[in-house]
Amino acid sequence: MGKLHNLHTDKVLKAFQMAGWIFKSQKGSHIKLAKQGETIILPIHKGKPIKEPVLLHEIKRAGLTTEEFIRLYKE
Repeated sequence: MGKLHNLHTDKVLKAFQMAGWIFKSQKGSHIKLAKQGETIILPIHKGKPIKEPVLLHEIKRAGLTTEEFIRLYKE
C-alpha cells in the first residue's frame, strides 16, 4: 500500500480546498470541485476511504504532486 491508502474522506476534501479548489456541487456521493475552469470529482462514501488509484488520478488532475497533497492533508 502507498502513502495514499486509507485516508479520511473529510480530510481529503479539506486538503483539496486548501489547495484552492472550491465546492461546486454534489450528486449522490460524488463531489465536484472547481478551480480556474478545471473540475475534479471525488467519490465520497461515508465510512470508506477513496481508493488509492482514484485519489492519485485526481491529485494529478489537480496539478499537485503526491508530496504536496500529503502536506496539505496533514495540515
